[in-house]
Amino acid sequence: MTVLKGWMKWFASLLVVALALGVGAFWWVQQPLDTPPSTLDLSIEPGTSPKAIAQAVADAGANTSPVLLYAWFRLSGQSRLMRAGSYEIAPGTTPMRLLNMLVRGEESLRAVTIVEGWNWRQVRQALSKAENLKPDSRALTDAELMAQLGRPSVAPEGRFYPDTYAYAKGASDLAVLKRAAKAMDKRLQQAWESRQPGVSVQSPEEALILASIVEKETGKGSDRPMISGVFNNRLRIGMRLQTDPTVIYGLGEAFDGNLRRVHLTSDTPWNTYTRAGLPPTPIAMPGKAALLAAVQPAKTQALYFVAKGDGSSHFSATLDEHNRAVNRYQRGRSGSH
Repeated sequence: MTVLKGWMKWFASLLVVALALGVGAFWWVQQPLDTPPSTLDLSIEPGTSPKAIAQAVADAGANTSPVLLYAWFRLSGQSRLMRAGSYEIAPGTTPMRLLNMLVRGEESLRAVTIVEGWNWRQVRQALSKAENLKPDSRALTDAELMAQLGRPSVAPEGRFYPDTYAYAKGASDLAVLKRAAKAMDKRLQQAWESRQPGVSVQSPEEALILASIVEKETGKGSDRPMISGVFNNRLRIGMRLQTDPTVIYGLGEAFDGNLRRVHLTSDTPWNTYTRAGLPPTPIAMPGKAALLAAVQPAKTQALYFVAKGDGSSHFSATLDEHNRAVNRYQRGRSGSH
């Protein structure tokens, strides 16, 4: 009996200690980690063990015990569910919150936006300024970059779909470009499959080029199908497109913002005043609406259009009507086609 009482007392003491440890652990995992006032960056590579993750948290700048943190990971039963990635440990983060963040893969993401109508030069500038995006493409020529993306001998202009792309801190800009290129492939194919019978463009490539021109010519979104209708009509009858944005594109960085008459007669591969048909490449990154407009033009007799000054355009079927519209809306300014 004495021995039994002794065992009971020992077991009760052990239970009290266990309960105390449990309460203490429950309290600890809900207390903020001791971190600096600024956010800590935590990078977890694929295959990192739970023990190494606990050490990485301490190495990142959290004044905490890796041993206790590892014990918490193990006791939670979720230690093998933690995901690799780039994370941010904000001030006030508790061990419980940290574990949930790692298990759910709540990476710290940034984003870069490619805007409809941007040219390739503007896209590269945006990537170079994007926060925490690794500039792997910076030292590459356009040809080298496109080869890296698996598109050798393809010009980059027009190949990247305008959208906002989220990425993990430290991701490569080449990875973002690869996603944008695949998105454009998909959108272009969808548009091409929905083309109207009898459109003047003969291939997805030509549709992409025309869409880029429509994108640059459009001031009011609802005008896109009509603008496409004008260009489809001109292509069908062999009339030159005579569109200013292609001339400007051909001038490149030499363009100072003021399009002059001499520019219209200065021949480049993109000058649609001096050359018939479509230019050799797109001139910008067209969005979904422009892609669809290129292959679904409005049914119209119009061959001309002129900017009205409010973002919209006036469309004309005859040159006389067009000239009257130019006199009315432009009074000597450029912007008529």
